This record gives sequence, structure tokens and C-alpha cells, in this order.
Amino acid sequence: MLTVVGMGPAGMQLMTPLAQAAVARADALVGGTRHLAQFPDFTGERCPLGANIAQVLTWISQRATQNVVVLASGDPLFYGIGTRLIAHFGRENVQVVPGVSAVQYLCARAGIDMNDMWLTSSHGRDVCFDTLAAHRKVAMVTDKRCGPKEIAAALVARGKGHRWMVIGENLALDNERIHWLPVSAVHNDYEMNTVVILDER
Repeated sequence: MLTVVGMGPAGMQLMTPLAQAAVARADALVGGTRHLAQFPDFTGERCPLGANIAQVLTWISQRATQNVVVLASGDPLFYGIGTRLIAHFGRENVQVVPGVSAVQYLCARAGIDMNDMWLTSSHGRDVCFDTLAAHRKVAMVTDKRCGPKEIAAALVARGKGHRWMVIGENLALDNERIHWLPVSAVHNDYEMNTVVILDER
């Protein structure tokens, strides 16, 4: 059995009981270094997950008779590893335990409803800023290549500098910070973050 488990935007405090139970039954854990570190007492096999996705898929295939759990940031099917696993192994062979996405968490912390929100990601993807600018309420998971500063510059160039950007930095961690800024005022670099862009505050 292959199960992909959403851990939420940070550590175990946002994992659901169902997700924790899946880990407890696991024979093997796959995940990023910081995810695996959350389970120091786990005695089964461990497989670090990074840019080595092809090798990891082979490693999982070799353990088809075992309970393998893949630990995912946020929600596994919101621009996450769950999509790749289902595409590779087939949806009938992958059980997904959803988690709290970084977007959900940021909206909850900032008091922003998700109604009519356009959801996207710049994580490892090219962003169509014209499409982004056409929406009145946007949430985006970012990466180092395209973060708040780059998004803001693209919006200002399209006449959208009056909008608001809510930047959730280090979400659910001890050094979490949430910034509300006009898009035209976003010039800094931010640590691990997710953003919401609004027509009005």
C-alpha cells in the first residue's frame, strides 16, 4: 500500500489523526529531510526525497508489498507530490490523506475567505502574470525563483500596484510573520512564503 500524507505547512501539530495513524502503520517513510526528522522514533526504512524523484519512484516500486508512506508539505494534491505519485502508480494504487495547505493556513491566520479565489503556484513553474493580473483574488505558493518581490514587480508593470499582497512567511513555525503591504511597496526578499493578492484590503 502506498499512502501520501499531507503534513500541513510545518511540523506535526497540523497533521490530522488519520495522517498520524498512517505513519504509525508504515514500514517505510519517504520525505524531505525536515519531514523525516519529525519522526525520530520511526524504526522502519527511510528514503530522503528531494530532486531525486526518479530514484525515489524506483525505490517505492521495489517495496510494493510494504506500507510505504510519502510525507508531503501542505496538501499532497495542491501542487504537491501526490499528483506525481498518482500519475506514476495510478490513482487506484495511491491512498491520499489530505493535509492543510499553506494557502488554507495563511487565509485562516489573516482572516481572508477563500471564496472566488484563484489558486496557483510558482513553485518550479513559469507564471503567466497576465492571467494572474486578470484575477481579483489570488493565492500563490511561491519559490526562491519567483517570490513576492518578483510577483509585485510584474503586477506593478501591469498597472496593479494598488492591490494588496498578504505575505505569509515561515508559516506555522516559531518565526512566522504575516505582512500586509500594497503591491507597490513589496521590495524585500522573504523567507519560505505563500502570498495572497487582493484588489482591496
